[in-house]
Amino acid sequence: MSEPVPIQRHGRGAAENPPNRFERRHTVEDPEALEEDELRRVPTEFLRDASRNVLSENDSPDVGFRWSVNPYRGCEHGCVYCYARPTHEYLGFSAGLDFETKIVVKHDAPALLARVLQKPSWTPETIVMSGNTDCYQPAERRLRLTRGCLQVLARHRHPAGIITKTHLVTRDLDVLREMATLDLVGVHVSITSLRDAITAAMEPRTSRPARRLEAVARLADAGVPVGVMVAPVIPGLTDEELPDILEAAAAAGARSASYQLVRLPGAVQDLFRAWLYRAFPGRADAVWNRILDIRSGNPGESRFGVRMRGTGPWAGVLDGLFHTARRRHGLERTLPPRATHHFRRLAGGQMGLFEELSD
Repeated sequence: MSEPVPIQRHGRGAAENPPNRFERRHTVEDPEALEEDELRRVPTEFLRDASRNVLSENDSPDVGFRWSVNPYRGCEHGCVYCYARPTHEYLGFSAGLDFETKIVVKHDAPALLARVLQKPSWTPETIVMSGNTDCYQPAERRLRLTRGCLQVLARHRHPAGIITKTHLVTRDLDVLREMATLDLVGVHVSITSLRDAITAAMEPRTSRPARRLEAVARLADAGVPVGVMVAPVIPGLTDEELPDILEAAAAAGARSASYQLVRLPGAVQDLFRAWLYRAFPGRADAVWNRILDIRSGNPGESRFGVRMRGTGPWAGVLDGLFHTARRRHGLERTLPPRATHHFRRLAGGQMGLFEELSD
């Protein structure tokens, strides 16, 4: 049974704005009242985030880190499967087009981070850049907030991790190389497919696969510990690529590899399903049924311990395929632990900070 096919939005993963679960009213676009170009092209808006807290705390045992910094809320990359989409509903927006076109920016993120590190109560442990949305999304090229946060961490000799899907991370090799000499940083590059067509449809404003592998190679050549995350794996669509992705990652210089199974919480389930029937109508039924099977009928599985891996026979096959390929290509190592003993609480607070941020 085929699904209704909304009009494709140019350069966007979602085609519509589903209702916000916290809002009583929902506005629906009238396609007949809009010009063709208005239907297809949705501009990006940038809004100021005035919050005074820059750190997010995580208590999930599945994630592996406690603290993260997200300079941007919402993500212009437009990955249709993104588990973070429902967080935009807390801001009064939709998890659909709003998530990728209304970007809320923490312009004060570097200064707020420096303030945290100056507190006598702060105990150093790895702070991850990203964790919710990609810290190297397109706006970072102009706003340079992620770079500013990295410079703050480097000045304080504080450990950091990075998760990204984009080649833009290589712009900051100078800072990352400096941090790597003190074992302060590790980078994970997410690669979901090696096929440009799938990446362009599923993650429309991210770097293409070859550029991500180039980023892995440049990080490795610079002495920055780098691993690859195959996240998420889409059963029936990208799972067959696991061995090839790990082979390419190892050849590029990655030290480690991990994977996560696609999880579709809240409104993401309907967004992804609509996209699937729109982008791959011939395979949509098979892919969707495989997701239901590996998720025991619940695509938004949230239980700790199983939400990243799935359950049942197909989950076991996928897990075996990944571990076999990881072992074959020497990617069973983890990135070296980040050092905390170099940390320094700089006298004079933020002296010199803004000079560095202008570099």
